[in-house]
Amino acid sequence: MTTTFRGWPAAAFDFYAELEANNDRSWWQAHRATYDEAVKAPFAALTDAVEAEFGPMRLFRPNRDTRFSKDKAPYKTNAAAMTESDGGAAYYLSLGSDGLMVGVGMYHLASDQLQRYRDALADDRRGGALADLVAGLERKGYEVMSAEALKTAPRGWDKDHPRIDLARRKGLAVGRSFPRAAWQSSAKALDRIVGVWRDAAPFAAWLDTNVGPSELPPPEPR
Repeated sequence: MTTTFRGWPAAAFDFYAELEANNDRSWWQAHRATYDEAVKAPFAALTDAVEAEFGPMRLFRPNRDTRFSKDKAPYKTNAAAMTESDGGAAYYLSLGSDGLMVGVGMYHLASDQLQRYRDALADDRRGGALADLVAGLERKGYEVMSAEALKTAPRGWDKDHPRIDLARRKGLAVGRSFPRAAWQSSAKALDRIVGVWRDAAPFAAWLDTNVGPSELPPPEPR
């Protein structure tokens, strides 16, 4: 049964505000119904609304992997979902106590992707096109993000290269954070979310064409 997406109720944002102060299994179990109804169900309705244009969204599991972390809090303090283009660019959404974050791109590049990214960036035509796309999104208020960035120039790059700031990055995404607002609990949320993704669609297409998915085998489990 398809449900119309009408944003997330206030209970979804309140759920994460309370979780930040009560991050343990007993609290989660006592409030699991709120997660299912106020968080998970609206994400399912959103994927029904966007699937035809962007593909099905995958909601990340709420549990944290604490095996290699000093922080043993068992649950994530945000809910996040993404869909991915055939070329590998991600369309991402995160909900937390303070509102929404909507993003597009390849936040972390595998080594083969990073090589293709920098090769394309070094080319004046392709690299110049990306720089123009990024600059245009920044003028619209978008933040440029990446998982990591070098403090120095990559090997083979001049530190004065006109695209050196982009070349230092080990991933590239753009996004916009929306502080908690009434529209996030209404049908207007769909237009805001999809508006970000459509604004960044040419940027995502550049990544799809010039970087693409990683062709490396997945890493061995630790």
